[in-house]
Amino acid sequence: MSQKILIPLDGSVLGEAALHHVEEMTSLLGLESKIEVTLFQVITLLTYAVTTGADAVEIPYTVDELDQMKDQAMDYLRKAAECLEGKGVPVKCEVVFGTSPCDEIIKAETKFEANLVAMSTHGRHGITRLAFGSVADKVLRKSTVPVLTVRMQHDS
Repeated sequence: MSQKILIPLDGSVLGEAALHHVEEMTSLLGLESKIEVTLFQVITLLTYAVTTGADAVEIPYTVDELDQMKDQAMDYLRKAAECLEGKGVPVKCEVVFGTSPCDEIIKAETKFEANLVAMSTHGRHGITRLAFGSVADKVLRKSTVPVLTVRMQHDS
């Protein structure tokens, strides 16, 4: 029976820390044939603001624009999958639209029957953590499966 790992990615280099960690773990432990990985991305930007003088209006993206965003995200995930696929790990890619990355990740862990969620944390603290929140922190609190968080080291 294979283990299923869900790896949420946000499109950033920092967000890929967990991906590289899972790649190293599978190679070191020789688990390539016993693991299935799903790379997952949530698109939350469903509107854009247009400013007219002192006012701003939220305009929804068109269906074509949303399709283009989804295609770009899927291309990113497929490229990110190459490192694992090159080592014989089967990888699925999924892109969804949603307003809450955390909620979509929790839904995905059920949908893909994940045994583990492996995700990066940007390591924010203080006021930036309060301002931006922490998707990883919210997933840790809501997940029904183990969550591996990998903190990316920032270049100094």
